[in-house]
Amino acid sequence: MTTPVLNGKSIDWRKTFFLLLGLALFFLFYFAPPFAPVHDPTGKEFALPKEGQRAIGLFLMAGIWWVFEVIPIGVTAITIGVFQGLWGIRKASDAFHDFMDPSVLFILGALFIGLAFSKSGLTKRVAFKMIQVAGEDTRIIMGGVFLITMVMTWMMAHTAVAAAMFPILMVILSLYGEEEKPTRFGKGLFIGMAWAAGAGSIMTMMGGARNPAAVGLFQEFTGQEISFLTFSKYMFPIGFAMVVMVWLLCVILFRPEKTRIVGVRDKVSQMAAQMGPITRNEIFVAVVTAIVLGLLVIQQFVPALEPINRSVLLLLAGLVFFIFNFFDVEDLEKRVPWNIILLFSGAMSIGFCLWKTGAAEWMAVGFLALFVNAHWLVFVLAISALVMVLTNFIMNVAAIAITLPIALVVASYLGINPQVILFAAVAMAGVPYMLLIGAAPNAIAYQSKQFTTGEFFSYGIIPSIISIGILAVMVLIIWPLMGMPGLLK
Repeated sequence: MTTPVLNGKSIDWRKTFFLLLGLALFFLFYFAPPFAPVHDPTGKEFALPKEGQRAIGLFLMAGIWWVFEVIPIGVTAITIGVFQGLWGIRKASDAFHDFMDPSVLFILGALFIGLAFSKSGLTKRVAFKMIQVAGEDTRIIMGGVFLITMVMTWMMAHTAVAAAMFPILMVILSLYGEEEKPTRFGKGLFIGMAWAAGAGSIMTMMGGARNPAAVGLFQEFTGQEISFLTFSKYMFPIGFAMVVMVWLLCVILFRPEKTRIVGVRDKVSQMAAQMGPITRNEIFVAVVTAIVLGLLVIQQFVPALEPINRSVLLLLAGLVFFIFNFFDVEDLEKRVPWNIILLFSGAMSIGFCLWKTGAAEWMAVGFLALFVNAHWLVFVLAISALVMVLTNFIMNVAAIAITLPIALVVASYLGINPQVILFAAVAMAGVPYMLLIGAAPNAIAYQSKQFTTGEFFSYGIIPSIISIGILAVMVLIIWPLMGMPGLLK
């Protein structure tokens, strides 16, 4: 329901309601009496500072505003920084410092590479080749996209994979013939790509920073070392099962309007022939990208490269493209999705806010304490669900850092194999399927304009629940058969 106001605009009462609801929750937490402290199984007390209590209110407000898009998502991100400084949650210098965190710049670098692929025409060439192999069946095309996405995440961060896949999917959507408006096929293609990128990224150490970070934290607390091959051994089956689940869900939830793109092979062959042989621009982009991705892959094996942040390497590629006049100022102003950059800037700021004010730790301890006397499997799944929820709102590395130490302490009382805790937590840190801010691939997919934030949230509930079920099967059946029992003898 809308009512005319100034400048010919109208009030969207639905958005107004959720805007006011978000504000109401923020001020409820802001003015509420201090919350009681929580205790871990050892009796250690965790108090919630007033700044942490306010941070929780801001966290809820931002979540509501993002899900229901009451204002542009980038503007909500700016609000996060403004409210921290305005209402005394953190210093403005700290809140806005997080807006330029290296993780945000890594996303910018990944977008530069995606833009270069698109401008050079390399994405069209790759898309044409993939369709020639996949054929005309839209369901098989979806499956091919998810499979390629999964394999690429074994070697590089899922952000870079999503950025590289995005322009390819736009070409496929144009061949489908409905790129100007949202379609079920478009939703399935882009949402599924984001989900598959997350599932694939848990399968090797190189899929995301959270994986080696979790292994390092685990070794620090338990003294047990997890090798690269051991990690992949246990994570591969659950990651693969999740990708298959993603494909089946997308085929069912987003059943394409067209079962086949009739004549697409012939059309693609003609278009590929018109492109002619590969150009120097395409070779240039491919070589620069291969060098940068190669450095990302070998970085963890070459001590001299370890101090170099991942974002530096991706931004280096963007710098090269500018130096050689491959990009210009117009590209920077019009073709870089600054709304998405701001979205992740705000996500980093609220994540650090929850972490540094003690709010995230207070919530984690309070939640896990509810399951101390539960069956061991219930405890494992509760930890996993907590990590999955947290990683939809804050950095997955932070979600791991908050929950893993606490979970390992509780697990020792219940006789649970600590490796089960590690792998379960890492698996769920890779599947933030409900909010755009949960992972860069989600936000990159959103650029397609094939779905809304509300649709992404509602559809994402289904694979999130199924992922917990897949994890339960792994913990009870598959992992014990592979040599990792749930309980210590």
